[in-house]
Amino acid sequence: MKQRIYLDTSVFGGYYDDEFEEFTKPLFERIKNNNYILLFSTVTQDELENAPKEVKELVLHLKAAFTEYLEPSDEAVDLAMEYIAEKVVGQTSFTDCLHIALATINHADFLVSWNFKNIVNIIRIMGYNSVNIRKGISN
Repeated sequence: MKQRIYLDTSVFGGYYDDEFEEFTKPLFERIKNNNYILLFSTVTQDELENAPKEVKELVLHLKAAFTEYLEPSDEAVDLAMEYIAEKVVGQTSFTDCLHIALATINHADFLVSWNFKNIVNIIRIMGYNSVNIRKGISN
């Protein structure tokens, strides 16, 4: 069974970023070769609205047959709000929390991000996991 990966917006931008392209380009090559099922949310789509043209074009190359399109559900919004209520992050980080909630609720095998402040941060990850465990949510 193919692994299901959720990419947040930062990964798309990382494709053209000197700091992250070394890791991002091979990931997109593997996605292109159908090594994964990509979980792509409307949250990511909305955040890419103001991205440079070349970043937006990455989305156009995603193969629909190997992509699951996710809409924020009430459950995901509630979970994101719970992360904030538990002070894992501040209120201004709702969208980051929504990425995590969508990946969690949709049982992503991996959430890939270059957001080291609010997503790929061990203290925050422990907080998100703590909330998930208390709510009986696990992957």
